[in-house]
Amino acid sequence: MTGSAPAPRVPAKSERATMTGWFDPAQLMRTGMRVLVSELFGQNADRRILDSIAHRDIGVCDYSTWDELWLDYVSDTGDGWNATYGIAHQVAQPTLSVDDPRGTTHLTRRGQVLVFGGDEVYPTPSREWYEQKLVAPYRTALPNSAKPQPSVFAVPGNHDWYDSLVSFTRLFCGTRDRALGGWQARQSVSYFAVRLPHHWWLVGTDVQLDSDIDDPQLEYFRGVAKQMEDDARVILCTAEPHWIEEARYAKFDPSLTQRNLNYLEREVFGRRIEVFLSGDLHHYRRHEARDGRQKITAGGGGAYLSPTHHDVSEVATLPEGYTLKASFPSVEESKRLSWGNLLFIRHNPKFGILTAVLYLLLGWSVKVPLGAVSLREPTRALAALRDAVLLSPTAMVWGVLVVFGFVTFTDSHSPTQKRLGGTLHALAHLLAAFFSGWIGAAFAANVLAGRPQWLQWLTVGGFLLVGGYVVGSVIMGLYLLISLNLFHRHNTEAFSSMRIEDYKSWLRLQVTPDGALRIYPIKLHRVARKWRPAEPRDATPSLLVPDDPHATAPELIESPIVIPGIVRPGSGGYAAAAAPGLTIS
Repeated sequence: MTGSAPAPRVPAKSERATMTGWFDPAQLMRTGMRVLVSELFGQNADRRILDSIAHRDIGVCDYSTWDELWLDYVSDTGDGWNATYGIAHQVAQPTLSVDDPRGTTHLTRRGQVLVFGGDEVYPTPSREWYEQKLVAPYRTALPNSAKPQPSVFAVPGNHDWYDSLVSFTRLFCGTRDRALGGWQARQSVSYFAVRLPHHWWLVGTDVQLDSDIDDPQLEYFRGVAKQMEDDARVILCTAEPHWIEEARYAKFDPSLTQRNLNYLEREVFGRRIEVFLSGDLHHYRRHEARDGRQKITAGGGGAYLSPTHHDVSEVATLPEGYTLKASFPSVEESKRLSWGNLLFIRHNPKFGILTAVLYLLLGWSVKVPLGAVSLREPTRALAALRDAVLLSPTAMVWGVLVVFGFVTFTDSHSPTQKRLGGTLHALAHLLAAFFSGWIGAAFAANVLAGRPQWLQWLTVGGFLLVGGYVVGSVIMGLYLLISLNLFHRHNTEAFSSMRIEDYKSWLRLQVTPDGALRIYPIKLHRVARKWRPAEPRDATPSLLVPDDPHATAPELIESPIVIPGIVRPGSGGYAAAAAPGLTIS
């Protein structure tokens, strides 16, 4: 990604990533290890401190002389090809006509600035994953562009931090020229400030892994605030919608309201912030205050979909008078989609391997003599199980470990709910393993009587493996469905398990000549599954175009959100031919 851009090349189908399988056992282990390492090193060796030493003069990219500016905001991208490229392809088009729900058509333009709002790659960062899942789709969508090239800025999210920000920094930060297809990277560190026309400012923060901001970053933004006009207005980009987290969990953890990010908002920029933008939750939600300020979650750039129905009562009203105005997908559609967890085994065919092995190990550790116990005698069978467990320390240890594991997995800030939910979930699997083994033992005793002992044991093991694969997967799907719809928990797991490619979205913003800010929330209800090489008749800069009759055209989620501006005499003309200057603060 240095120097001149590589020759345009269409990635082969084998190079196009599929949606991340979050419940694949191997993926679970890799992600768990990355998270553990990043938590340890991220808290004790903060890369942001080192970058602030290496780059003491951090610039402010200046578009203030422009009369009008368009900006695209894409967050939580870099996952499956269809979803990521579906957004990239639309973002790259020079113009885009979109209809709002009332049927009015709005003509929009490709942004002179592209902002990635966090989590630029899934599941974990590496040079290879960034290339395959982010760079390749956007380079295919816009291989090159005429000068002045549009700029790209990126806010790092927690997934970008899982390698201590090494891959993110290599791609987006530094003093050398870096290109992402037709976009030019212009930031030197993981946070930035951009001066927009008509006293608008774009600010991107780096909250690392804990929604916190380091001291050098705070000092940088204090310096930026001193450069701002008295009537400046700020668009603040942060990787996590902390206003949602605080609304749901502050009663369990008061420290959520005491982070440096809150200090930045209240003491450094204060009432200048007109628009809060964030991703992390992979849907669209907009909250509006009585004075017109906006808090928008727009994480639909390509990763799995997040639900919108599970926490409506908790986030319908936020502090300072913010109320929920719009959601995509709708609450009703989100509820309907959640039932896809009944097909958990189809969405996650490898997960059953984990529960199959677990059931086999449980059966091996207990060794209950159930061959002579009829399937009509469950009480006798359970009594035999109890006696076997009490006489086997190995079985007791396995049982405790299983319960502990599922309690740890349970998503709840309430210790009581966590213990209760995890224990019930564990008991469901323990009973399923027991009945799988019992049925296998009964089959071996009745059908394979007189056959070699090893064959009978092998048969019981087969029943445990099959029961673990099928029943274990079904139990997990039911657990996620019930947890989400009845207890409003496990929203991440319940929807990531379904790997939904559709319901994608991004924001297109316009600073108008009269100083207003118009926000166009654009959706792709269904992304294309098939693509073909672009032809001259397609009139597109992209190398691939949709070839799927079921794919939907981009539309507005709601009518454009307008924050009125003030016409300032002598603000300067539209300097379309001039590249943005870089002012050193």
